[in-house]
Amino acid sequence: MSRFRRTKKEVRAILLAPNWQERLAELGQWAPGILVPPLLSLRLDKDEAVRWRSVAAFGLTADRMAEASMEKARILMRTCMWHMNEESGNLGWGIPHFMGEAMARNARIAKEYHKILVSYIFCDADCDGNFLDHPELRRDVFWGLARLAEERPELLARGERFLLVALNESDPYNRAYAAWVLGLIKSEKARGKLAELASDTTEIRTFRNGELVDITVGWLAKEALVALG
Repeated sequence: MSRFRRTKKEVRAILLAPNWQERLAELGQWAPGILVPPLLSLRLDKDEAVRWRSVAAFGLTADRMAEASMEKARILMRTCMWHMNEESGNLGWGIPHFMGEAMARNARIAKEYHKILVSYIFCDADCDGNFLDHPELRRDVFWGLARLAEERPELLARGERFLLVALNESDPYNRAYAAWVLGLIKSEKARGKLAELASDTTEIRTFRNGELVDITVGWLAKEALVALG
């Protein structure tokens, strides 16, 4: 068995464990560079829990890498950006989750790359963005922005007006995640629309605080309103 397959199998077993969060410390037995390829593969795993838990594992790995060598961390983030590029030949499913988690975990990565993640929701020429016209892929970006906003909300002011636009998206995940972010960055401009969305009973399934949860768009809108005070 190749090192890649062996490592992927062992990491997957850790992520499937009931006490997976405690076992994340075991990832320290591998160098960050060895973990990255298996984790990139596990973001597409058939098991939903593994896919989401690989995000947490990637964030820790990116943090370790940045602490050891910021240049290697830059290469890692550029690899993520490549996956988001149409020229790479694939859709970057899960990649924005990884990017957001890495930035939530490491301040230096966040400082250098937060504008890139935000640019994926820019929807006008003035901002010179990289707008993703695939609504389901934008879901991943909005979640990544929410994860970043949990730790470093001040970095997302530049994307506020595009988050406000997203409150009107037809995709319920995008509405919900935009509401989540706007609450975290305490956007007063969102208050009126958040109040409207509070009655939105559309359900979504997402990952928060290390757990898969089923909630409604309205629940996240109400949470955002509470954050606004």
